[in-house]
Amino acid sequence: MPNIADAKIAILATHGFEKSELFEPKRRLEEAGAKVTVVSPETGAIKSWDEKDWGESVDVDMDLADAKAGDFDALVLPGGQINPDILRANPSAVALVKSFFDAGKTVAAICHGPWLLVEAGVIKGRNVTSYGSIQTDVKNAGGLWEDSEVVVDQGLITSRKPDDLKAFCEKIIEEVQEGRHERRAA
Repeated sequence: MPNIADAKIAILATHGFEKSELFEPKRRLEEAGAKVTVVSPETGAIKSWDEKDWGESVDVDMDLADAKAGDFDALVLPGGQINPDILRANPSAVALVKSFFDAGKTVAAICHGPWLLVEAGVIKGRNVTSYGSIQTDVKNAGGLWEDSEVVVDQGLITSRKPDDLKAFCEKIIEEVQEGRHERRAA
C-alpha cells in the first residue's frame, strides 16, 4: 500500500455532503498514513446525505476560519448537491479553495465538488470532469470537461461520482506522494 505518512490533508465539507465521497477518501487517506482534518464552517458534527435521505455524521476537526493552505498538503472537496452548493456561497470556503491553488497544492473534487472550483475561478483551461449535470457550469467557467472516472491536470484531481471513488482516492495518494517528493527535492 502506498505510504503518505506525515501528509496533512484537509477535507472541506458542510451538511449534506455525499456520505461515500467524504468517508471513503478519509478512510483510504488515513490507511495510507495521512493525517486527515475535516474542515467546516459548522462546529460539532456535520450530517451526510446518503442517496435519498440524511445519513451518518462526521465530527468537524477544524473551523473554516482557522484553516490555511500552508498547513496542509492537499484539499479534498466531496460532492453531493447540498454541500458544495452551500459552500460555494461562502466567501471563506471559496477563498480557501483558491488559496490551495495559489500555493500549488493538490486539490481533489468529486461529483458536484467542482462547483467550488468554478466559484473560485480556477478551472479555466484545465482538464476536468464532474457529475454530468454540472458539466455546462464547468464548461462555462472555461474547464475542458471530459467524461472520465478521474482526470488529473497539474495537481487538480476531479471525478464524476461515487462509482469513481477507487480511482479518485488512488490519484489523491499518488499526487500527494509526488508533490511531497518534489517539495523535499527543492
